Amino acid sequence: MRSGRRRLTAVAALLSGVLALSACSGGGDDAEDDGGSGQGGGTSQSDADEAAEDANVSEAVISITPDDGAERVGINSDVQVSVDKGTLDEVSLLDVEAGVEVEGTLAENDTSWAPNVQLERARRYELSVRAVDSEGRRAHETRTFTTISPENSFIGYFTPEEGTTVGVGMPVSLNFDTAITNKAEVEEGVEITTSSGQEVVCHWFGDTRLDCRPETYWEANTDITVHLDWDGVEGASGVEGVQDRTFSFEVGRSQVSTVNAATQEMTVVRDGETVRTIPVTTGADETPTWNGQMVISDKEKETRMNGATVGFTDDDGEGEYDIPDVPHAMRLSTSGTFIHGNYWGGGVFGNTNTSHGCIGLADVQGADDSSTDGSWFYENSLLGDVVIVINSQDDTIAPDNGLNGWNMDWTEWVAGSALS
Repeated sequence: MRSGRRRLTAVAALLSGVLALSACSGGGDDAEDDGGSGQGGGTSQSDADEAAEDANVSEAVISITPDDGAERVGINSDVQVSVDKGTLDEVSLLDVEAGVEVEGTLAENDTSWAPNVQLERARRYELSVRAVDSEGRRAHETRTFTTISPENSFIGYFTPEEGTTVGVGMPVSLNFDTAITNKAEVEEGVEITTSSGQEVVCHWFGDTRLDCRPETYWEANTDITVHLDWDGVEGASGVEGVQDRTFSFEVGRSQVSTVNAATQEMTVVRDGETVRTIPVTTGADETPTWNGQMVISDKEKETRMNGATVGFTDDDGEGEYDIPDVPHAMRLSTSGTFIHGNYWGGGVFGNTNTSHGCIGLADVQGADDSSTDGSWFYENSLLGDVVIVINSQDDTIAPDNGLNGWNMDWTEWVAGSALS
C-alpha cells in the first residue's frame, strides 16, 4: 500500500570538484633511495569510491516497532513507523497469509505512520518502509513479525452493539473467549461514562462474563460510552488482552411491562404512563413461567421453536412441540423463555395458562397482521426493555439466565465486583 503523498525520486549526489593527485616521479635516484613506488602521498581510486559512497548515504533514520522477527505482537497499536531527518515516502504492511495489504495513515508531516485497522491474530506480516532526506536520498527498512495467537490472548465480546438505542434494562455485558483469572486488572480496564451521571458497577458471573449496570434501571434518554482498555493487560497467566476499543449506545424511552400470571394480563407502562393492557397466556401449572425481571435480548419476526432444544421431549425423544413459524418472538432468557405471538392458542389469552413457560400474545400465522397484540408489542419494544412476571408458580429467574442481573439486590451485585 502506497501511503506517501508524494513519491520522490532519489538523485545520486555526485562527488564534486577534482581530486588533486601529487603524481611525482621524483627523479630516479631519489625514488630509488626512498624505496618509493612511484605513487608517493597520492589518493587511490578505492579512496575516491568510498568518499562517493559516503556522500550518497541518506540522513533519514527510520524507526520501526516491533523488532524484526518479533512474535506475539499486539494487534492494536504495537506497529509504529517513524522517521527522523527525513520524510516517509512509502510504507507497505502485508498480511502474508491473506495476501492483502493493510491500510494505514501518514501523519500530516509525513514523519510517522500507523495501521488504520486492528490486525488479525496469529498472522505473519511483512513491513517495508522507504524514506527520503532533504537531498532526496533514500533509506529503506524491512521487518517481519507475527501477531499474538488466540491461545495467548483474550477478547471480550460486548452487548449492546455500537450505536444502538436500547431499553432501560440493558446492561453492558462482556463475554470473554477465555477464562479470566486476573479479574481486578481486567475489570479496571472497563470505563463507563453516562450522561445521567448514574454510578455503574460491574459484577462477575464466573470466569468468562462481566456485566455492568447502575443500581436502578438506566434513566431514559441517557447516552452511554464504554472504553475497553485491555491491550496488553494480562487476563490470565500467559494470556494478554488485545483490545483498545470505545463504543457508545443510547437508552431510549422507558418501557416496563408487567405480566400477572394469575390474571393472564400484561400492563405496558411507557415513561410512567400505562399505554396498553394485553391479555396473555403464561406457563401451565406443570411448566410455569419464571417470576422476576427479564430483559429482551433478541427479536425475530418469525422463528422455529422445538421443545427438544429446551428439554421438552416425548417418550420417543421428539420435541413435545415443533412450530416452524412462531411470530414476533422476543427472547427473555438463555434457557428458552420468550414473549411471542401465538396463532394456535384459540381463546386462551386472558383466560388460562397453557404454555411451556413462554408468554403468549394473540397473533396470526405469517406475522403479517399489524392489528394483533403480538405485532403491536413487537413493534413497540426495544432490545433492553424490561418484562416483569409476577404471581407465577415458578421461582425467580437466575440473574445470569439471560441479561437478568436486576434480580440480584444491589449489595450482592457490588460484592461481585473484583474491585469492591
